Amino acid sequence: MPPAATVDRPSNVSEALARGRLGIPSVIFFVLSAAAPLTVVAGVVTTGYAVTGVTGIPLAFLVVAVVLALFSVGYVAMARRLTNAGAFYAYIARGLGRPAGVGAAWIALIAYNALQVGLYGAIGAAAEPVLQQLFGGSPAWWVVALVAWALVAVLGMLRVDINGMVLAVLLVAEILVILVFDLAQLTHPAGGSVSFATLSPDNLLVPGVGAILVLATTGFTGFESAVVFSEESKDPRRTVPMATYLSVAIIATLYALSAWTMTVATGPDRIVDESREQSTGLIFSLAGAHLGDTAVTIGQALFLTSLLAAMISFHNTTARYAFALGRERVLPALFGQTSPLTGAPRVASLAQSALGLVVIVLYAVAGWDPLVQLFFWGGTGGGFGVLLLIATTSVAVIAFFARTGTAETLWRRAIAPGLAAIALTAIIVVAVDNFAILLGVAPDSPLRWAIPAVYPVAALLGLLWGLVLRGRRPDVYARIGLGADSAVADVPPAADEPAPADEPAPAGAEAAR
Repeated sequence: MPPAATVDRPSNVSEALARGRLGIPSVIFFVLSAAAPLTVVAGVVTTGYAVTGVTGIPLAFLVVAVVLALFSVGYVAMARRLTNAGAFYAYIARGLGRPAGVGAAWIALIAYNALQVGLYGAIGAAAEPVLQQLFGGSPAWWVVALVAWALVAVLGMLRVDINGMVLAVLLVAEILVILVFDLAQLTHPAGGSVSFATLSPDNLLVPGVGAILVLATTGFTGFESAVVFSEESKDPRRTVPMATYLSVAIIATLYALSAWTMTVATGPDRIVDESREQSTGLIFSLAGAHLGDTAVTIGQALFLTSLLAAMISFHNTTARYAFALGRERVLPALFGQTSPLTGAPRVASLAQSALGLVVIVLYAVAGWDPLVQLFFWGGTGGGFGVLLLIATTSVAVIAFFARTGTAETLWRRAIAPGLAAIALTAIIVVAVDNFAILLGVAPDSPLRWAIPAVYPVAALLGLLWGLVLRGRRPDVYARIGLGADSAVADVPPAADEPAPADEPAPAGAEAAR
């Protein structure tokens, strides 16, 4: 019988992502676009003030940034030894075992698809004021969503660096307008003097602080995706660490600054009431008062492009997860194919686009609320799934270095990821306890448990599938977590447990190269 590689893999070339196309700036653009800065500043920040009544949100962003920086220490240490578009899936497989890795893969697919598809629910509302200003009216939300869907679908099939250039233009404009708005708020303080009251640590020692920590964490969703683009980076060992650390620093600074300057402009004692009254319109209302109507129009247009940029980034991330699983045959082999012209994960990208189309049409036909029931619930649920993955990966990093004996400092291989795991677990517990608040539903609503319960169920099913592969498809099971090496391996490794990161390539790999 011929080796599995020749049976399942008609073309190794068609299972390789385009290498060397992304530098540090391009990867940062993908990461920051997924974070959607203007969407978070206009939406998450004001929602946090309105829902919780807690004014310590600026500090919450900084606290979460410290936790994620601790996580990144072990994360990038492992990234220097493993280059795999599967990111969390691959790291958990190599640290906690292949079945656990498959369980993590199921969680990742659900979480990132929820985040990406959920964005289609907000694009109509974001486009309405812009289209109203330009044309005197706006079509139904699903019409705008379909236009955005088509653009994202086309870009998903093009070269990754072209996507990076589009994101660069959108993101730079988005960040510039946020900084201009912040400056206007800072130079027009309520009462005539700048207040630092919301930066006091006392604001984090009040009831409801758990909810704002969870909201702050969702604002960072996407920072971890630098590893997803590692196979397409020019120098992964340098690009991934730099992009990860810089992204956390930029996101934290931007969010904390914006959340604080809002309180300066309204007054610390008025920020909660103003957020409840104006919701996402608060930042634009403040801009209009200080900068004029033109600034508001520009800001609203960039709010729209912020969502579009996040769609593009999450589409690329989700497609690469599915590609990594298809390449290793955890998903059907078709998902592991790339376009010979662009190097894009062709089938995975088309599948992601198909899912988006089905969801848009379903919500339009059923008449469901796209803003609350698609965007808000999808974003909250997806963010929670990513939080679970980050916490699990922290534990996987410790296990990986302990299992393999790979040389690394104690700080990177145990202390930093251990502290991150403890802090992230605490945030997860608080998130579950506050999930009704996060969803904006009644405490006795079934959704309060149903949405977070999706992930342990998915993890269990994935774990069981991994065990099935171990018993029935040992060739596939052995390749789980190997990344690009799995596409060129003729003979699978014999070891049942995750192998050391610096082990020799599987037999046949060097010849195939």
